[in-house]
Amino acid sequence: MPPIELFTAPLCPFAHRARLVIAEKGLSATEVDIDLRNKPAWFLDIAPRGEVPLLRHRGHCVWGAAAIAEYLEEVFPERPLLPQAPAARAKARAWINVADTSLYAATRAMLHSANPGFRMQCALRLEDELRFIQHRVFGQGKRDGRYWFGAELSLTDLAFFPWFEQLAVLERFCGFRWPPECHGLRNWVEAVAARDAVQAIATSAEAYLEAYGGLAATLARAS
Repeated sequence: MPPIELFTAPLCPFAHRARLVIAEKGLSATEVDIDLRNKPAWFLDIAPRGEVPLLRHRGHCVWGAAAIAEYLEEVFPERPLLPQAPAARAKARAWINVADTSLYAATRAMLHSANPGFRMQCALRLEDELRFIQHRVFGQGKRDGRYWFGAELSLTDLAFFPWFEQLAVLERFCGFRWPPECHGLRNWVEAVAARDAVQAIATSAEAYLEAYGGLAATLARAS
């Protein structure tokens, strides 16, 4: 099999999504960490937007977490991570878009703002997003299975999970509070976190807190 190269950054949740897809498909990849504050010229030559994750395979470069996941799903179909029915596949992709445009977009804005009031507004918005997920996914009556769509893990689970792995950062530094009514969602987080492939490449909450400590100090000084 031609080697897979994954260009990544340690704290990037989108890069971690690509790692999770690779791990769940039983693949191996050579990881190359990119310093996002000092990107090498050779990386800018192959990355159209200068962003991670970027995957190189068979002489082709694929960028963007969602596109990388779809590429791996098509090229390595032996362990499918999307439903077979077209309507179910479309639903999975729609939820992935929710992850990208709601959770991750609001979190990025919050983490890069020095305005305490704005950060609190973002935290409250994120709490509402979790309530929405709880209601629409985990609060719709009897469920058959532990994952987003039931018994089988999907790309949707892997798209959302990196956000929850870094949740301690938002709780410690940004005023986020887990909505107490989101029991089903919490059970889902625990189910995904318990998977062997996920545990094998997990980063601890303590490591994330240490890594983001510098950012928190900068925001505190700025505010």
